[in-house]
Amino acid sequence: MRLQITSPSEHRPLFTLPWHLPLEHWPEHHGLVDPGGLHRHVVRFYEAGDTTYVLKELPISLAHREYRLLRELVAAEIPAAESVGVVTDRGGDLSGEGVLITRHLDYALPYRVLLSGRGLRIPYLGERLLDSLVGLLVRLHLTGFYWGDCSLSNTLFRRDAGALVAFVIDVETGEMHERLSDGQRATDITIAVENIAGGLFDLLVGGRLADGIDPFETAAEVEARYDALWSELTAEELFHRDELFRIDERLRRLHELGFDVGEIEFRADGDGERVRLVPRVVELGYFAPRLAQLTGLDTGENQARRLLGDIRRFGLFLEQRNGKRLPENIVATRWLDQIYEPAMLTIPRDLAGRLEPAELFHQILEHRWFLSEQAGRDVGIDVATRSYIDDVLRHAPDEHVVFDPATMEMPVIQPPSSTSATAADPED
Repeated sequence: MRLQITSPSEHRPLFTLPWHLPLEHWPEHHGLVDPGGLHRHVVRFYEAGDTTYVLKELPISLAHREYRLLRELVAAEIPAAESVGVVTDRGGDLSGEGVLITRHLDYALPYRVLLSGRGLRIPYLGERLLDSLVGLLVRLHLTGFYWGDCSLSNTLFRRDAGALVAFVIDVETGEMHERLSDGQRATDITIAVENIAGGLFDLLVGGRLADGIDPFETAAEVEARYDALWSELTAEELFHRDELFRIDERLRRLHELGFDVGEIEFRADGDGERVRLVPRVVELGYFAPRLAQLTGLDTGENQARRLLGDIRRFGLFLEQRNGKRLPENIVATRWLDQIYEPAMLTIPRDLAGRLEPAELFHQILEHRWFLSEQAGRDVGIDVATRSYIDDVLRHAPDEHVVFDPATMEMPVIQPPSSTSATAADPED
């Protein structure tokens, strides 16, 4: 048996597993969990301490291929499952079968959970699910990656301050190229539309698709959204020399979509009167690195944007109280000490792991806004945190590791209908 693994000291529990047996014959006492859902290959979840691994048994050539492709996507900063290792040379009847090992995406949700029609505001998360999937497909194509099997089942979704971020988790049919042709992109989109329609139709037949969602119309909308986003990111733009201000307009639109322009190429027409703008688009990714630099917090991009906004808000409060403006790094340090950490320490230990820490704090800020709106004054972070724990978090499902059984449901986190909030210091 050969076990090829990254960071072996971090994944020591994997060395003692019975790799000489088919996954479906592994004894249950090895910490295995049935992930539920439909899979092309045998898939098991293995829990070791705080880490959950996904084990997928498939032909050796495909296992090596997917192991390599996932590592390339992560290196290219594409949201993808982390490839941990691959097992080969298992001997006997398993001589041609390998096992791909990936780390389970904590706090990631399958589409069946997000699109269940029971207790969920579909116009809210449903729209964001489509946008995140389209955004993922565009990012893959910009990287030169042909997916070949884009589907809802091959994607997981993680909350990011009101938005969803789509992660690719299955790429055994994928191909990495220097650049994709229009034909390759068109084929990938066609496959995506067909697979998405099929996934939604399965939910419909099972009575688990929310009312008002037509599988085929929704799937077709994916193509329209893809075309619009791809055009915005890559289309050449022609304008007169005295219209250079339009470059700023284009850049602002790209920034709102989460992208930046690494290079701008100007091509003058033959008459020399007009200029063609050819963008070279890259990921923006400003907010998360900036927040990490200031606070050490690891967050999503939208979460970081929200937390940086709260840091600026806190900085204004300090400036009004002290009569002078403090440097941003000082404000961030005091924000951590006086706002973020006290709020997070208030959350009971048995509830703290239900959402990512950054998502928890984002939702506390949302709850604070709702309470302040009702009270007509800022209720303060302490009141908002205690109310959020009692009225929202205690009733919310645990999203740390979410499996995909047929009966899974996820209620929406909504503000309480009525809450008695007392006035407090703005940063109490």
